[in-house]
Parts: sequence; structure tokens; C-alpha cells
Amino acid sequence: MEQDERRNCPIQRASNVMGDQWSLLILREFFLEGSRRFQDLQDVLAVSPNTLSGRLRKLEEGGVLERRKYSQNPPRWEYHLTDSGQALGPMMTALRVWGAEHTPELLD
Repeated sequence: MEQDERRNCPIQRASNVMGDQWSLLILREFFLEGSRRFQDLQDVLAVSPNTLSGRLRKLEEGGVLERRKYSQNPPRWEYHLTDSGQALGPMMTALRVWGAEHTPELLD
């Protein structure tokens, strides 16, 4: 594979959108629960607001999530998977299966 092909590799482009633990854990919540609100995600993930905001913005910019207003006053938003985000379902399932089969369970 030449350098130009590596630079434009689909795996690299995908990892630019989703390439960290928080993004994958955020996506897990959408596949488990459907649409989610910021506070719901923050509560279940125990992530800082700044980290969560940044990851949601990155997933939104990458076309994986979209925001929809559910309250006008005060303005409040919830997030939904786009069609592109829904297409990640098989990858998320494969990652879950791989994790179950090839990684040790964490002890509390």
C-alpha cells in the first residue's frame, strides 16, 4: 500500500470520527437505548461534560449522530443515530463479541 493510499484509507477516515474509547461507549448507549439526552449519557458514562460535549460534537460532525430539539423553553436537545450511525450496528456487535471472547472481565 502506497503512502497516498494509506493517508486516504477508509480505516483511517473511520478512526478519525470514532477512534477513541469514549466515542465507542457513547455509541454503545445508542444501540442499547436508542435516542439519548446529554444528561442521560453523562449519568451512565460518568464522563466530564467537556469530554462528552467534544465527543458528541465529533460524532455529529462525522455524520454519525444528529441533534433534535425536544424542548423550546428552555432549549434542550436529544441525540439520535443517523442512517450512517445505524450502519455501525454490525461493527458494534462484532466488537462486543470479540471483547466477550478475547478480553478478561474487569473485577470491581
